Amino acid sequence: MKDISLLRVSMVQSHIIWEDIEENICYYGELLRRLKGKTDLAVLPELFTTGLSLRPKDLAESNDGKTMVAMKKYAKEYDLAITGSFMASDGGKYFNRAFFITPAGQTFYYDKRHLFSMAGEDKCFSPGTKRLIVDYRGWKICLMVCYDLRFPVWSRNVDNEYDLLIYVANWAESRKKVWKTLLQARAIENMCFVCGVNRIGVDAREFKYHGDSLIFSPKGKKLFGAKEKEELIVTGTLKHEDVEKLRAKFPVWMDADKFEIK
Repeated sequence: MKDISLLRVSMVQSHIIWEDIEENICYYGELLRRLKGKTDLAVLPELFTTGLSLRPKDLAESNDGKTMVAMKKYAKEYDLAITGSFMASDGGKYFNRAFFITPAGQTFYYDKRHLFSMAGEDKCFSPGTKRLIVDYRGWKICLMVCYDLRFPVWSRNVDNEYDLLIYVANWAESRKKVWKTLLQARAIENMCFVCGVNRIGVDAREFKYHGDSLIFSPKGKKLFGAKEKEELIVTGTLKHEDVEKLRAKFPVWMDADKFEIK
């Protein structure tokens, strides 16, 4: 019987084939196959089937499109949860939509709140309005996307709502120091594990990506990391008791400000 106090998290760090949904589905499907029996949760990069393209009119899918159908199949077949993001079309609007799929087929969605205006993302996509916290194997998991990392109020862990904060990303190499610093900061201020998974390679817009996917402890200690610019999968086991002990011994969260996001 699996110990639900432990969570095996796999950071899938790889390149993305530009705007080729079917090729990326097959490509990442092979990477997920290698994880069967070795992990509880596979974390893929942001927009892993298209890259950071600005053509949602041509590439966006419904929640029942090729990407989600394939990911549900992989989650069931390989007995693991999968998270990442894809271009979604919904109600006449387009979203950079993150998903979380359990092996049993339960599916949850989060639309990226903060759109990267410097790259024109805000001109093509609509922002999300609601946070997502998923209950999986006894862990509360909050899912966010790339640029959301820069806005700590949106991720604030009020009254210990979640235990693990995940960022899926296409984070540019030119800002790699910011990537590391903010992931660590989010872990410390929210007293939770933080996992950030970033792609590698160069896309068709000539943006360079360094990878450097990381997991930090609730104390801000680097636990697991993938090397820069390398395609690889790094799996780490997280212990729920590490969160529980810190929150009990040093209950900073009890003194946090109460606020409402509008």
